[in-house]
Amino acid sequence: MAEALKELTKDFEHLHNVLSSERFLKCQGLGNEVPFFIYPFKPAWQFDVVEQTKLLSKKLQSEGFSILEINLYTLGFEILDNRGITEKVLERESTMDKSKFLKLLQGALDVENQLVPAIAQKAKENDFHVLLISGIGEVFPYIRSHNILNNLQSTLKDKPTLMMFPGEYSYSEENGSSLNLFGTLLDDKYYRAFDITKYQI
Repeated sequence: MAEALKELTKDFEHLHNVLSSERFLKCQGLGNEVPFFIYPFKPAWQFDVVEQTKLLSKKLQSEGFSILEINLYTLGFEILDNRGITEKVLERESTMDKSKFLKLLQGALDVENQLVPAIAQKAKENDFHVLLISGIGEVFPYIRSHNILNNLQSTLKDKPTLMMFPGEYSYSEENGSSLNLFGTLLDDKYYRAFDITKYQI
């Protein structure tokens, strides 16, 4: 446990140094790629990552850097509430087949038509340096992280986006890049994000 905490502390020291660097904030050295970054962490660290993220955001805020955090789980409920269908959706959970309920949720929280426009609206309404997306594990499988990133590409290009990912973001010449949620579930392939743990200032 002590070793894990040491590793997590080191990661967040790196995140602080990166997120407050001029090179990162100006999206330099990306070779014309979209400024999307992933922080892959061990799923067992989930609660600690949430706490460390809050502390990181406060520290950066005190230094003049603003982080806009969007939790997909919270955003999902906001969308359902705004559409006036939260109770209806929750009532159906106990009566519907799981696969049908999954399709219902995916339709109600369609990434292209509901989620990404909601994220874009929040980005428009707030002044920030870095967009941080969390809640990935809580919304799987009805919201898939690679779908979010794919659809955000045309919306958020000017400021860096960091996705907190409970799992592995791996690369091999044979398979390319892949997102493995919880280290076991293949979310899907995604090629355009950078592993922020390997980002050099």
